[in-house]
Amino acid sequence: MFELITLVLLFMIIAALMSLFTKDLLSAVVALGAVGFGSSVLFLLLKAPDVALTQIVVEVLTLVILIRAVISRDVKPLSGLRDMPSAAASGVLVLLFFTFAAVIVIGALRFGTPAMTANLDAPARTYISEALRQTGAANAVGSVLLDYRAYDTLGEATVLFTAIVGALVLLRRKSRRKSKRGQEG
Repeated sequence: MFELITLVLLFMIIAALMSLFTKDLLSAVVALGAVGFGSSVLFLLLKAPDVALTQIVVEVLTLVILIRAVISRDVKPLSGLRDMPSAAASGVLVLLFFTFAAVIVIGALRFGTPAMTANLDAPARTYISEALRQTGAANAVGSVLLDYRAYDTLGEATVLFTAIVGALVLLRRKSRRKSKRGQEG
């Protein structure tokens, strides 16, 4: 497990350095996105799937906003033939990244005995046997989300809400500008 975490951290460092030293703005944004997705894989390896899912949602929204902003500012018309070795190298790197991510995710999944039966101190045992009595909730899922892990759930909901509202505000402002220009003309 330590080796996988080291590989993911190394991947994130390389992607961060690529985002710093590349000349093309779109390539820098994509490399920065690779750092974010690497951190979500790292959270998955560290047994924090809820944080990994939050990171993926925030990363996707951020990438969409950044790529849209970069494409609108950095338009370069293509002339002549495309650089095929560069395009092939990019394709190979994307394929390697997805293969690497799939190997890590499949390697992190454990099939067979549930964790709560293998580990006698697992919180799941307490949640299942004591949750309804201790919290007075109607169901065990609600008691875990709203009583045992209330601050964690509130933090995740706040992050998701902020990311969605930020995306809506940024995308809506641009459409308002276009509609004002159309009314003036």
